[in-house]
Parts: sequence; structure tokens; C-alpha cells
Amino acid sequence: MASGSPRDDTPVVESLETNGTEDADVGSQLPDAQLKAIKKVIDSLYAYREQDGHDPSKVFHRKVNKRALPDYYEVIKEPVALSTLKYKLQNRGYGTFADFVRDCALIPHNAQTYNRPEAGAYQDALVIKSVMERELKQLAEENIISAQDAILPDLGEIPPASPRPAEEEEEDEDEDDEDDEEEEADDSEEEGGKRKRRRGPRSQTATMKRDAISKEDAQKGTDSDPRKKRGRPPRVDTPMEARIKAILKGIRKFKNDTGQIMVHQFEKLPDKTAMPEYYQEIKEPIAIEIIKRKLKRKKYQSVDHFMRDVDTMFNNAQSYNQDESQIYKDAVLLQKETQKLADAEKSKPDAEYVMEEGRLPLPNGILHNGVLWKVGDWIHIQNPNDVTKPIVAQIYRTWQDSESQKWVNACWYYRPEQTVHQYEKHFYPHEVVKTGQYRDHHIDEVIDRCFVMFCTRYSRGRPRGFPEDKDVYVCDSRYNEEKHKMNKIKTWASCLPDEVRDKDYEMDLFDGPKKTKKVPTPLLHMVKEDEMETDEAPKVRWGADNAPPIMGAVHKGPRDENQSPPPEPTPSPPPQPPPPPPRQLPPAPKYETPSYRRVSEVDTRMANTPDRTAPPPTSYNNQSQSQTQPQIPQYNSQTASPAPVQYNQYASQSNPSYAQAHQHGSASASYHSSQPDTRYPQVPQPYRINSVVPGATTNSVRPHEVFRLSEQANAQIPEEIRQQYQQDEHGNVLFFTAPPVDVLPPTKEGSAMGHTARYLAEKLRRKIAMKEKRIAQGLPENFEEPEPKKMKPEFDKGLAGQIQTLRDEALQVLIDQMQDGTEAIYRDIYGPQWEQGARFEEARTAKHQAGACERLAAAADLMRKKKESETISMTGTGVYLDDLDPRY
Repeated sequence: MASGSPRDDTPVVESLETNGTEDADVGSQLPDAQLKAIKKVIDSLYAYREQDGHDPSKVFHRKVNKRALPDYYEVIKEPVALSTLKYKLQNRGYGTFADFVRDCALIPHNAQTYNRPEAGAYQDALVIKSVMERELKQLAEENIISAQDAILPDLGEIPPASPRPAEEEEEDEDEDDEDDEEEEADDSEEEGGKRKRRRGPRSQTATMKRDAISKEDAQKGTDSDPRKKRGRPPRVDTPMEARIKAILKGIRKFKNDTGQIMVHQFEKLPDKTAMPEYYQEIKEPIAIEIIKRKLKRKKYQSVDHFMRDVDTMFNNAQSYNQDESQIYKDAVLLQKETQKLADAEKSKPDAEYVMEEGRLPLPNGILHNGVLWKVGDWIHIQNPNDVTKPIVAQIYRTWQDSESQKWVNACWYYRPEQTVHQYEKHFYPHEVVKTGQYRDHHIDEVIDRCFVMFCTRYSRGRPRGFPEDKDVYVCDSRYNEEKHKMNKIKTWASCLPDEVRDKDYEMDLFDGPKKTKKVPTPLLHMVKEDEMETDEAPKVRWGADNAPPIMGAVHKGPRDENQSPPPEPTPSPPPQPPPPPPRQLPPAPKYETPSYRRVSEVDTRMANTPDRTAPPPTSYNNQSQSQTQPQIPQYNSQTASPAPVQYNQYASQSNPSYAQAHQHGSASASYHSSQPDTRYPQVPQPYRINSVVPGATTNSVRPHEVFRLSEQANAQIPEEIRQQYQQDEHGNVLFFTAPPVDVLPPTKEGSAMGHTARYLAEKLRRKIAMKEKRIAQGLPENFEEPEPKKMKPEFDKGLAGQIQTLRDEALQVLIDQMQDGTEAIYRDIYGPQWEQGARFEEARTAKHQAGACERLAAAADLMRKKKESETISMTGTGVYLDDLDPRY
């Protein structure tokens, strides 16, 4: 039903709120004049508007939602709304006019009974009551009803309001927390329906919902873990902000003759659709809610700056309204009283506005270790539970305590493994979720910068100018720690501090949107096989007090309503048909062939086909003999197809020490396996770092062998402890995925790790065998075979000198010609002053060249940092042994 007044020819629509208790006696009748009078009263209540356009009947159109406020029906035994009056009128449910008057009286009486006097619903009830009395009095004057029926019955005394909790006494003077909670409630879909973003006049439901939540929390007692409770940033007001809040609080004490708070009429601007002429006449519209928003976002530089907006607001009211109107009189009075309050506040010293615990706000940020940290910055904070996973947070407050220690208050963002969620939940890589944890941290606990982007922008680029070596996270949900639920964020600005909500950042866009695929929860391994959906939700594991959980949990309960189903698994490829049988060919004749290997043999070797005909390795002496008398490979004449003779050369040729470190074979076996079969002609093979694992493909990914901690985590290890372990060139402790080999200590301090004792022993045995061979051949012990001479073309040094001289002379001639041509161009451009122009152009060129060199140096430095950062992550990039020691 629309909030405006229904037309006379509009049929009355039956309300869905009525039940069997309100069914009327169809046989009862009222005169048509009184039925029309009832309809007139109801239409008047719907149509009434205050001078500022406010509709006081809006909160009484329908009954209070029982699901939202169940205790309302425990306090109010006869709930009535305007829809109740319309339903009874349509069904002729009123036996007498007095019954209708009693229902009318119940509407304001119930609102006054349940709500506090300062609540909006309470104030609207007083206005509705006055409209009822005026309409009934007019009916009595027209002799439609009696004078007795025109008086609202006395339904009992309005009970006094219960004492308000201390934390709620400031709700009316500063609604910061309420605004933030409503913005977070917009992201919640637990109620099942969509909530309006902008607050209208406060309804009975909205007015008392906070009280109902407070009562529910009070009933729970202290059972809940205090580390799970939501918090708010502490109030850290400057003296100027404290003065402004005192002024706003002071003007709420003034009431007009009807008992209504005067400033209530200036809370919100008129509706543009209802009063468009207001915005045509008033060029600078402003209201209390706009002033409060500007105060929250640090827009005021002084009390006088604030008073300018206040004077504008009251001047607008006086300019638009007539002199005899109530709002005009209220504006004149409030303007005078506000100026008096401002003068009184400005006369007080700043010492009277010191915050609790001696907090001194630092609105310009904190300069620590040469870095300025201010509100809105994304930071990493030390995590005492896990140094490898610093706390992701955003600064909300900066202040200094009475001992001159500097502090920040930051909102935490949890990683997926720190939350409790359903086991089918998927997350983005590097995803974090916003929490309600606002914690104080000493400035020394801040590690470095990071950045959190909303999911709609994360795939499009990076923040402009943000260092490449800093972490960038993505966020799309809020996390409720008490209910273990994640709600999608609809408005990213509602997650940011007030000071930076209206600020945006530039981006360096990618060439195209980056495809980011969600991955399963990192806690999937914690799901128990025998776990049921009905089992109790698991508990998180806490550690230090001022830190996120050490480990979250997963459960097999039902998915949340807003949780997307897990992605469909990628279908496996269809089975490949078996290879066709080999083609049968006649036996090949036995004849000698050149010593070139066939293509089929190379293909077999590249495909890593296991060797089935390779002969056993031969000794070193046989090898030396075979080098002088190479044999020609023969085709196998006993098979129908020409099968090449295969030998395991590719699979066996590897670095002996590297293969030993990972295959843990004997030194002797490693050495002999590297000797090629010398019965066949040898082809030079490229140097290979990795040994081919049998059964693996040649492009298989090498597993990580060495890991490093991040710089922050490595710094947490004491220096004397780090010196006891293997380190890289930057002093980072190295972690190996396999047990260490039996290596000897380095021969020199700071040198790389040595070889194993087995390798050195085998090397010594080989040296002795070579010595014995030379003695047997009658050669000196230290004889070394001369290296084959390389073919070099004859080169005449004299001719080379002449060529170089002619080249230099030709180059000089070319330089002189270019210089003459450049001077000719300058003469044409600058005329007689061409020498000055030439110097100007040379200086500008030198400047451009210097700038280009700086940019190239910066790019090279950036690439160097990027390359260094690739081996920092404990779970990401790894390094290999051959990156640390050139001998591998």
C-alpha cells in the first residue's frame, strides 16, 4: 500500500496481517454517515504530512514484524495498525463508533508503551494522536458522532522508560556505530529479504531491534569467547571534534510547545520527489545527518567551519518557511542557542577534552622508521601465532598515549584457514575476509604495507605505484565469528574508514581481465570421514590473545544460502585407442652402414623408452680399446621390422653427485652408470642437470628441493641460531625437503657445501687407476693427453691493423659529415644565433638521455627485486641445489 492518501474511488485492499481474532460480526451495521466518517479519518491519517514533508503515519501502516521483534507481542497485548482499521472497515467489523475510536487510541498508546520518549516512533505517535483528536472533534462539530465518542479513551498510564545501558546513552548524539552496523546489515541476507539502503523514519521495529539484541546478548551471559565479539574503533577525538559533538548534543535538549525535540525537524532533507520546489529555491541544502557525516569523514577544519554549515541549515529553514510557522520559530531559536553553545565550547581549554586513558589523537598519522602510517593504510601486523602469516589489517585510528607511545587501531582481515566454514567452500587465491575485530597495536608491531582490493577490481589490475614485491589480497565477504557465516559485501565503501570512503585509487590495468579461479578450502584435509551434517560445529584453535586463531575448522553442515555450489570437476579425457601394430617389413640385408644413428633411434631415446637390449657396462680398459677400434651397429636380422639397438645412455648420463643426493645410490654404481657403452659410436651429449626418473616424461615438473622463509620470518630467528644452519648468500636459513647427504664441511669459510665422502673416495680411486694405466703404457705419472687442436684460420696481423685503421678513418669521416649536417640544420632553424640553439638542443638531449638512463636503471632494479622475491614464499617459489652450488 502506498504511503500517500488513497483516493475515494480506490477500493480498500484487505491486509494480510489480520487473523481470525479480528473477524467482524457481519451482522452489525453502522450508519452510512459514520462509515464514511471512519474512512475520512483513516484517509486523513494516511495523508497527513509535517511541514518538512515527513510522513508520521508510515511506521504505523502495518503491524510490527513478529520475527524481527518477538518480545513486542509480549509487551503489547492488543497490537493495532492502520491496516487493521481498514480491514475492519471493509468487513464492517465495528459495531459502534466507540470501537473504532478505541482502536485509534491503541495505535499511539502502544507506540508510547514500547518505545522510549526520544525514539522517532514515539514522536510520530504523538503527531498521529493529535491528528486523530482534530478529526474526531470536527466530526463531533458536524453532529456525525457524539461529543463523548470524539474523546480518545484512557487506556492506562504510559509506563516509565527503563534505564538505558551506559553504552547506549550516546546513541542519539553520535550514530556512527549504528550507521556502520546498518551498512553491514545490508550485506547480510540472513533475514531472507532485501533491506533498504537509506533509513527512513525510524519504525518501531528499527527502534527497538537494538534493544532486543542487547537483551539477547545479556541472556547469553559470558559463555561466548571474548575474542570472537565484534568491536568498534575507539573514540579518539581531537579537541575540535569533541567541541562539535558537544554542540550537537546540546541542541537536542530544546523542545517546542508540543514537547517535540526541535532539532528533529532538521535531521533529514525533504524528499526530492515530494518537494521538488524546495531544491529549486534552496541552493545549498543541508541537514543534521549531512553535518554528522562530514564530521565523521574529517571534513571540518575548525568549529567555525562547522558553524557555517549549521547557520546555512537554519537560514534555509527561515528562507523557505513562513514567519508564523513553527519550524521557522524553531530555526530562529536553535540558531541563537547553537551560537551560544559554540562560544562556550571555544572558550574552554583543550585540556578539558583529553580522551580516556590520556589518548592524544594523531590525525596526520605516525612517522615510524622513516615511514608515515595513516588512517586507511593496509598493513601487515606481527602475528605471534605464526610469523609466516602476518595479520592483514587496515588502520582506523592513530593516537599517542600518556607515555608518548604511539598506537594504531586496525581492522583485521582473516585468511580462509583462520575461519570456520563449510567444507565445500571455495576461495580465491590470496583471499581474505573482513572481520569485526578492531584491535589496538603498538606501532612497532607494524611490519610493512600490503593492499586489499574488492573482488570486482582485483582481476582488472594492480594499484598504481604499488611495489611489485608487496602482497595484494582480494576480499568479497564479511565474516561473522559468532555465527560462522560469510556474507557477500555489496558496497566496498562501507568496509573502509570514514576518512577514506570518498577517495579512490588509480590502477595499472592488465591487458585484459585476469581469470581467477576459486580453489577448495585449505582445510579440506581436516574433514573427518565419519562426520555427519548434524554434528556440532568444530572449534577454532586460539593462541595469543591479540592475534587471529592459529587454525580454523571446517564442517559438513548445510551450505549457507549465499554460498555458491562447488564448481563442477573437470571431466577426464576420453580413453585413447590402442596404438596400431607395427608394420611388417622384410628382413633387412646385412651390410655395413655409416656410423650415423637413425632418426628412429633418436626418437626412441627422446621418448625415454626403457632399454631392453642394452649390454652391461664395460670396464675402463675395454673402453679405451674400443675407442681405437669402433664397431658398426648391426641390424637385427631375426625380426620382421628393423629394430634399432638401444642403449641406456640418456637415462644414465647425469651428474654423479646430484644423482646421489636424490637417488641415494652408491658411489660406485653412480660412477659406472655414467660410463657409456663403448661398443657403439659416441655422439657428444649436452650437459644435463637433472637425471631422468624412470617412468617419467622428459617435461615433468621438478619438485622443490630447497625452501626459504620470508624476510620477516627469517628475521625472527636469532642470529646465533641462524649461524648453525646452512644459509644462502642473503643470510636466509635453507630448508631441504630430503634428508641431508653426508657432506664434508667446506674447506673455506663461506664457501659452498662440499662433496660426499663416497664421491671423493671414488674420485681418488679413479685417479689411482689412471696413474696405473699411464705406468703400464710407459708414460709419466703426471702425463696428460694433449687437447685436440682447434682449426683456426690464418690471420695476417699486419692486414688486420690496416683494416682497423681504415675503419677508424671512415668512422671519423662519417662523424664529421654528421656534425656538418647538424650545424646546417641549426643555421636554418635559429639563423645567426644557431650556436645558442645548438647548445640548448644538446642540453635538452642530455636531459632526456639522463632520464632514460634513470628509467632503465629503475626498471632493472625492479626486475632484480622481483627475481629476488620469487624465492621468498615458504609455500610458493622454491630453489634448487644447482641454484646454490655451480658444481651441481
